[in-house]
Amino acid sequence: MRGAGDDDVEAYLAEPLDGLPVGGVVVIQHMPGYDESTMEIVRRFAAHGYLALCPNLYWREAPGANPEDAAALARARGGVPDDRLVGDVDGAMRHLRSLPSSNGKVAVIGFCSGGRQAFLVACSLDLDAAIDCYGAYVVATPPEDSVLRGVRPAVDLAGKLSCPLLGLFGDDDRMPSPAEVAALAEALTAYGKTFEFHSFPDAGHAFLATSRDAYRPAAARAGWERIWAFLRPHLAI
Repeated sequence: MRGAGDDDVEAYLAEPLDGLPVGGVVVIQHMPGYDESTMEIVRRFAAHGYLALCPNLYWREAPGANPEDAAALARARGGVPDDRLVGDVDGAMRHLRSLPSSNGKVAVIGFCSGGRQAFLVACSLDLDAAIDCYGAYVVATPPEDSVLRGVRPAVDLAGKLSCPLLGLFGDDDRMPSPAEVAALAEALTAYGKTFEFHSFPDAGHAFLATSRDAYRPAAARAGWERIWAFLRPHLAI
């Protein structure tokens, strides 16, 4: 696909097999990168009837590298620059809308660092829906020794949110903490934005990630139910 700066960017696409006009979802990878678990999520959206596309955000730094090496390089550089990220997601949106089976509607979902990026994109581009899964540093500033030291809080953009927002969080998380989630909700409320946040007990960061020790099956099942219920009205024709 064509990304920021009209660059060629590798991306992973999954489509329903029936060819009917449907909405699309841009999947923003987690910090570990463009990996097998992220591709499984892309296929999950297609299995539920949506077009889904995940751009490889680390493609420029490490074309063809395995996900762990590419993620390590991205961490060493402090994360993906925000302007480039927005450009890549904009390209992914345009790619989805160009497909014959697209109904023209597009949502974005992001996990971990991608959760913050999903919020950033929803405040920068015109979308039909956005989902933030435990996005770190939407409200707080990363410490200087953080792998995301190059990013800045995005909460000041809350007034520019272009679409309904779903947020999924864990009560035991510290990035973002429950206090940060509350602060984001307060900012969105002050601007009259449409959003719904759900926090799950006995769940911390990355509770949806089946390949990690943080995975919590009960919270993950409930979270995916929220995702499907949220997307259905916003991506329908």
